[in-house]
Amino acid sequence: MKRLFITALLASQSLMAADLPPVQSVPQVDLARYVGTWHEIARFPMYFQNQCVGDITANYSKMDNGKIKVINRCRTKEGEFDQAEGSASVVENTGNAQLKVSFFWPFRADYWIIGLDPEYRWAVVGNPNRKYLWILSRSETMAPNDLAAAKTSAVAQGFDLTKLMMSELKSAQ
Repeated sequence: MKRLFITALLASQSLMAADLPPVQSVPQVDLARYVGTWHEIARFPMYFQNQCVGDITANYSKMDNGKIKVINRCRTKEGEFDQAEGSASVVENTGNAQLKVSFFWPFRADYWIIGLDPEYRWAVVGNPNRKYLWILSRSETMAPNDLAAAKTSAVAQGFDLTKLMMSELKSAQ
């Protein structure tokens, strides 16, 4: 009986996800404006960020080969900083809004910009299966109305924000 209940629950969740329209990235991203440092404001819990407790940033810079260098950094529970370096490639015909990011060759993951402030003050990044979500800001904090707008863009794409966890504020150094 327990197995039947679990199967029914998983099937209903799959059907709910199937009823959602596909995730859409924003129509256009100016990469020259997008590169630079972004601060994580919130995220869906991810196993590869389990060690992160604060000061979470992503830095993007253009490389000579046309790719984008990605440096993700965070403060760990021990107070040390952990850093991962990777690269991203723009998916053709996506207005620079969809990228493939790799930290470990040959594995690549979808990085879709699904929400973007017109002034590039905040961005919402997700993926087509709605398992990943980050709310990023150019500053260490976000005004409540900007955070609400970012969350609204994620909800409009079918992301379930009950899983969203707010990042810790930057520590005093």
